[in-house]
Amino acid sequence: MKRLLPAPLLSALLFIAWLLLQRSLAPGTLLLAALLALAIPLLARPLRPLPVRVRRSDTVLRLLLRVAIDSARSNLAVLRLLLFPRLRRHEAGFVEIPLRLRDPNALAVLAMIVCITPGTVWAELAPDRSLLRLHVLEVDDPQTVIDHVQTCYERPLLEIFE
Repeated sequence: MKRLLPAPLLSALLFIAWLLLQRSLAPGTLLLAALLALAIPLLARPLRPLPVRVRRSDTVLRLLLRVAIDSARSNLAVLRLLLFPRLRRHEAGFVEIPLRLRDPNALAVLAMIVCITPGTVWAELAPDRSLLRLHVLEVDDPQTVIDHVQTCYERPLLEIFE
């Protein structure tokens, strides 16, 4: 049953949504709604995330605290640059960070952390997931950025997911 209907709730919602959009209970509308409700979850199955197993819940809390602190600091740094552009200490640049993370869920969390931290942008991930290219608003020493990402984000994510 799970093979034919991988996401029963999604199928039910798609069926109902189609009927509501069409505002009809004609046999053709019901047939098309059923077809879409069965086909879309089957076609989207490869896009569904992998099941997550959190190994260290205490590390999750420490990581959340670290992200909140780093985000606040980055907000202040970006605000300083916006209000006083002449006080810019270093140029923006790309930093390549070697990664040990391989779990897709952990990489997704790392991407979210990087994206919510002002002044950093996830630019590229190597096809083998071994290298992350990160754009940083102010780069003094690339090794400092590498150490920070590996120590503060990657290490806890390794503990949590792998």
